[in-house]
Amino acid sequence: MWDRWANALLGVHRTAWTTLKPIKYPDRVTVLHKLRSKPKADTDHFILDVLILSELHRRVAARCVEDIVIYDYRAAKKSAMKPFMVEKLQQTFELQERAKKAYGNKALELVRRVQALEKSSWDRPDAKEDLGSANP
Repeated sequence: MWDRWANALLGVHRTAWTTLKPIKYPDRVTVLHKLRSKPKADTDHFILDVLILSELHRRVAARCVEDIVIYDYRAAKKSAMKPFMVEKLQQTFELQERAKKAYGNKALELVRRVQALEKSSWDRPDAKEDLGSANP
């Protein structure tokens, strides 16, 4: 579908890597992409922030930034994104922002609940440290 529109394809693809943990077989990875900003109608590129997670180590294996340029191979030059591309990427960005807000609020609520639990149990002026059987 992308190439029906004057052969506008995803073209130049630059990536900046930061490897945090080596990945070796038989490790499996999960790759997550996030739009950095909301695309505009006249733009010829978009930037993705990427997180690569190691399933074996259960942590971030690498981070990278992808700069994706829309390139018209027939005209041999960069091209502005077609309206349907901009629309879909804007929808994706909006969904991403809503999810960030919703899950960010859930995370803050969990932090508040943990702090309240700590305050009620051991973070009190009259609380004493239990050293177990080592101290009679």
